[in-house]
Parts: sequence; structure tokens; C-alpha cells
Amino acid sequence: MTTDRTVADLVVERLVAWDVERIYGYAGDGNNPLLGALQRAEIAPTFGRARHEESAAFMAVADAKYSGAVGVMTSTQGPGAIHLLNGLYDAKLDSVPVVALVAQQHTSVLGSGYQQEINLGNVFADVAGPYLQTVSSAEQAPMVIDRAFRSALTHRTPVVVILPHDVQNAEAPELGEDLGQEHGVVVTAPEWTHGVTTPRDDDVARAVEVLDAGERIAILAGRGVAGAQAELMELAERLDAGVTMSLLGKPYVDESSPLVGGTMGHLGTTASARILQNCDTLLIVGSNDPWTEFYPEPGQARAVQIDLDPVHLANRYPIKVGMVGDAAAALRELTGRVADRDRSAWRGDVEKWVGQWWEISRMRSEVPARGLNPELVARRLGERLPHDARLAVDVGSSVYHYVRQISLPTTVPAHLSSTLASMGCGIPYAIAAKATAPAKPVAVLAGDGAIQMLGINELITVSEAWPSWEDPTMVIVVLSNRDLAEVSWEQRESEAQPRFARSQDVPPFDVAGYAELLGLRGVRVEDPEQLVPALEEAFLADRPTVIDAITDPDIPLLPPFPHGREMVESMRTGLRAEGVAGEHALELLEAYARMEEERFT
Repeated sequence: MTTDRTVADLVVERLVAWDVERIYGYAGDGNNPLLGALQRAEIAPTFGRARHEESAAFMAVADAKYSGAVGVMTSTQGPGAIHLLNGLYDAKLDSVPVVALVAQQHTSVLGSGYQQEINLGNVFADVAGPYLQTVSSAEQAPMVIDRAFRSALTHRTPVVVILPHDVQNAEAPELGEDLGQEHGVVVTAPEWTHGVTTPRDDDVARAVEVLDAGERIAILAGRGVAGAQAELMELAERLDAGVTMSLLGKPYVDESSPLVGGTMGHLGTTASARILQNCDTLLIVGSNDPWTEFYPEPGQARAVQIDLDPVHLANRYPIKVGMVGDAAAALRELTGRVADRDRSAWRGDVEKWVGQWWEISRMRSEVPARGLNPELVARRLGERLPHDARLAVDVGSSVYHYVRQISLPTTVPAHLSSTLASMGCGIPYAIAAKATAPAKPVAVLAGDGAIQMLGINELITVSEAWPSWEDPTMVIVVLSNRDLAEVSWEQRESEAQPRFARSQDVPPFDVAGYAELLGLRGVRVEDPEQLVPALEEAFLADRPTVIDAITDPDIPLLPPFPHGREMVESMRTGLRAEGVAGEHALELLEAYARMEEERFT
């Protein structure tokens, strides 16, 4: 091995040039040269050590979501590389820019079936389609790193750079002002930018024509409205439009407005379902939400869609007009050109449905339960989120309660594995939220199944990291019901089958006691009277707090009506097949169904 500057050193320098502040990963023999370069560099990204490569990948994805920059991860070859896949697919399906620096065995042994040798090109071919490249020479490295970052940023997607061990240790080429010209070498620079794309004028005119003709206008807002929150609500007010959101769009829409009906889809609100099923005109803004059965029926509504990526136009619903452009610019164009019309009757319906939904939401949270009602836990957490907090939500029943009970201020970014819906993301996401803003409080809402999947391991990472945080506040609320509740209710709903206890039981685990063993605060809450004091103390504590909230698994995960009405009978069938064990859940299901029918009939 040379003692001169190596390709690994060059890679670290390039990361610095791309303003990378953090790189998440786990050590192995394959990426030891890169980690050594991180250690000896005078200026280098901070290395965020996870307990598992899958967690590291989630952290990198969450870093990109919370910071708006590129998330970066690294692993060794073989098993470490495979472990990254879940996080990379999370990034792909939620359109998040990440760069994975993945080690590989020496180039001289590739093809021999060497220790931990796998075909990384095949492994990553689908998830890193826009840019997947092996660095096979020192001179190639700067170009590959630069193109990887430009590709990730341009396509909003994960990319993978494969770094063989011997190439990492090779002597790096000199990169000065005079790069020279040599056949077979591509010179490059760490630079990327983008402009503001505005829609074509004739598309705007056609869209205005559709909107002006509409009597009952609905808006479906996705994550593309992140930079257009004020513009979205200004147009909604102008059109008297009911506003619904995709799961990714929820944090960017002001839910205090009487026009906002909440998140759409299977886990959404009844108000959103009413708005979408009764509109005659639909405006889709920056959304590619896959819950197509919750859109208006095809032919019911004339639709306009705004998206920065033309490939998403008419991807989920048959539109009349597509507008390609930045959401803020496009919405301003529409607001300035749509006509004033009296849509007060439709606005009245929307505001009535929104009001009815919030009353149902409140009533659901107050339904007596065995232990805590998880909807009440989520509601009380949401009420106590500081205005500058960051929220991480794990996958499972906690997402339903987040959507239906937490009305987020638009100053609170909230993220989760949305389209992939991968359990175990909550604690890794929270760690990245803290890494990107150590002075801001962070909260987590997760189920006990998700916590046992990855969260327990990453609580060790929390215990290692928190003393260096400027603000030690991290409140981890675990909905402990000893059940994989979302899947249990899906079995009843989709299959009309009883809960399969052998597959659904979550073994008891004292997560509060475990937190105490790690030097964190741990609190077990079993009574509703204990809940608010526990939350208030946690947000004032001198270290992260795990609240083990003992919740009732029988609280129904009922889809919004009228879709939910179609599912109630299959749920009843499944619960009746459970015999005595299903009686309590059946009573709660009937109570929830009555709330919906009485307020929306």
C-alpha cells in the first residue's frame, strides 16, 4: 500500500467539495480505506455509526428528507451492501437523493467466488438505475463521484458508487487548476444547480379554463408543495376548494384551515374521502400518491395536474391538462388568472365535512380502552410538539394515528418511510433529524413491533450520541400493544380472516427499563391520567426519554367512509371467527362505524 494520498482520500475531499456534512454507515474490511481517509482528513464529513447497515441507510435517507441535501451512506461489500437495500428503496420510492459508497473486493479476485464477493451491479441495478458505477481506476474516481451527486440531485433518486478495495488504496491523481487534456480521462468539477421551471402559457390557459368551469373543486397536494405552502392556500381560498393531501404532503399543508380535509387514502380521513368523491374538478399538485381507489372515479372529475417531472402527468388519474413546472410558480400563475366565482355552497359542504371529521377524530381519541387508546396518545403528543420540533413516524398502526390525530403546524417537518412503508425506520429517522439540527427537539411515534425490529438496536446509538447534542430533547413514544396491529386489521379487512396470533403477537419487552439501562429516561404509562404529565416531563428532560405507552390493540384501523363501510362486514366476519378474543374489538368496531354513520349520513 502506498503512503501517498489515495483514492479514498480523494473521495473524502470530493465529499467535502459537495458540502456533505455527514456520512452514515458501518465498518468492514471493504470500506476500511475510506473510513481511514475520513479519520485522517483535516476536514471531513462526520461519520454516523449505526448498529446495522439497514439503519445507516434509513439515516441517510432521513438526513436528505430533513436537510434537503444529499444523504450519503457507506458499507462494506457482501452482507453490508445487501443490508443497504431497504433504505435505498425507501429513497427510490419517496424520490430522495442519496449516494451509497459501497466497497467491493480487490479487482484481481472478482469473478473467483471470493470471500464476500457478490455481483453488486446486479444487486443494485433496479434501485440505482440512473447512475450505478464501479470505479476501476484512480483517474476515474473524481468523475464518478461528481456524476453520482449530479444524478442523485437531478433525478431525486438513490445512486451507487462501487469502490473496490485496491482502487481505494491506489495513489490518487493530482487535481490542480491545470487539469490538462489527456485521451481517456474525463475532467470534471463538483458543481450542480437548477433553475425555476415555469409552465407553458398555453397549458396555464387550458388549466384556467378547466378550473373556471368547475363547481366543486378539490385539490390533492403532495410533497411537491413543500416550497409552495402559501401559494397553495391562496389558490384554495380563491377557488373555495377542498384540500386533501398525500401522506408525503401532510407536513406542508396548513391543517388549521377549514378547507383542509386531511390525508387521503386507506389510512386517511373521512373528510378527504368526501371531498374527493363529491368534486367535479380535481387539481393535483406535486403528488404521485398510489391510492388510486380513493381518487374520484374516472370520468367524475375533470383534472389538472402540476408536476416538475413530466413522467408523473396522468400517472394516477386521467387528466385534461398537464402543467410542468415548479409548484409555487404554477400556482401563482393560476391564482392570477382564474375568475372570481361563487362556490359558497361547495365551500359550505367542505367546511361541514372538515368540522365533522375533527369531531369524529376527537371522539375516537376519547373512546374508553383497555389501557391507553393509541389515538389519544398520538393526539396528546401532537398537542405538545414544540413549534420547532421534528417528528419521525415509524410504519404500522402509528401512521394511522399520526394522520388522524396529529394536526401538524407547518413549522414541524415530519417524515417516515411512506411509499415503501418499511417498519423500523422511526429511530434511525429520529437520529438523522437530530444530526441535521442538534438544537431542535425531536419526537418519535412508533409501535412496539417496529421498535423490536430495529429501534432497540438504534437506542444504543441514541445513548451514544445524545451527550453531544446541543438540545438533548428526544421523546420516543412507543405504542405497546403486543400486536402487529396494522397487519391484524388487514387480515380481518382484506381477507375476512381471524387474527393469526402466532404471526401477530409481539413478545413483551420492557422498553422503558431498557432505556434506563442505556442511561436514557424510561417511563411506563398505563393510565390516561399519566399521559400528559409524562409527555410534558419528557419534553423538559435533560436526556432522551422513552415513553412505553401500554395501548389497546383492539382500537379499529377503519378506512374512511364510505370506503370503510364496505370493509366493516369483512372485519366483523374476521372478528367473529376469533370468538371471545374478538368480542372487545367487535364492540369498538361497531362504535367507530356508528360515529361515521351518524355524522356523515
